[in-house]
Amino acid sequence: MAQVHIVGAGPGDPELITRKGYRLVSEADIVIYAGSLVNPEILQACKEGCEIHNSAMMNLDEVLAVMKKGASEGKSIVRLHTGDPAIYGAIQEQMDALDELGISYDVTPGVSSFLATAAALKQEYTLPNVSQTVIITRMEGRTPMPPKEKLALLASHEATMCIFLSVQMIDKVVEELIGGGYAKETPVAIVVKASWPDQRIIRGTLETIADIVAKEGVLRQAMIVVSKVLDSDYELSKLYDKGFSHMYRSAKE
Repeated sequence: MAQVHIVGAGPGDPELITRKGYRLVSEADIVIYAGSLVNPEILQACKEGCEIHNSAMMNLDEVLAVMKKGASEGKSIVRLHTGDPAIYGAIQEQMDALDELGISYDVTPGVSSFLATAAALKQEYTLPNVSQTVIITRMEGRTPMPPKEKLALLASHEATMCIFLSVQMIDKVVEELIGGGYAKETPVAIVVKASWPDQRIIRGTLETIADIVAKEGVLRQAMIVVSKVLDSDYELSKLYDKGFSHMYRSAKE
């Protein structure tokens, strides 16, 4: 049985953690959570006597030291990340270190903020004849982007784009996207703290969004969505065609 459970806490709403993730938190002897990005209500599931650490105040070596000590004592440890840990979760370096230490672990996925953003917008990202591709990316900052993943190059596809961790650089984001191929009139939606009680939705176009963001004072915890699906006519899905529906029912039978 794994000694360390890497768990996705979901985007904010404490009910969006999976049943498995919630159970692991409730059974853990030690929980290391990702600071203010994790809704503290989830920590109410921790059992009495659970050792709780805020990783916002720790470096990687300190996190690993807690895991190593806990594992040596036979304790169950949960490393609680925001959203889904596979997306910008910095879990690979933790897993590689755990492999070197000979500590067993597993990963429980969570609801990513880009999906909570779609729910907040009441929007499907993949509409027939509009966009059938979703690009998940971020603006280059302290972490460099591979040359072929520069925002301007990705923009040339004009697909639905969900941009993480970049709202504080919205001027540069807009410059890159327009330079890469999106029209200035392309709709943009920004969801701040998707699924949290203080969630906010900001809408505009690539031409107007930077000024709107500046006025709103948004600096963090925001997902940028750029896509024609936000304001476009579309063909009906083939899923509901009579012939297809009949075939689907027959396959189920």
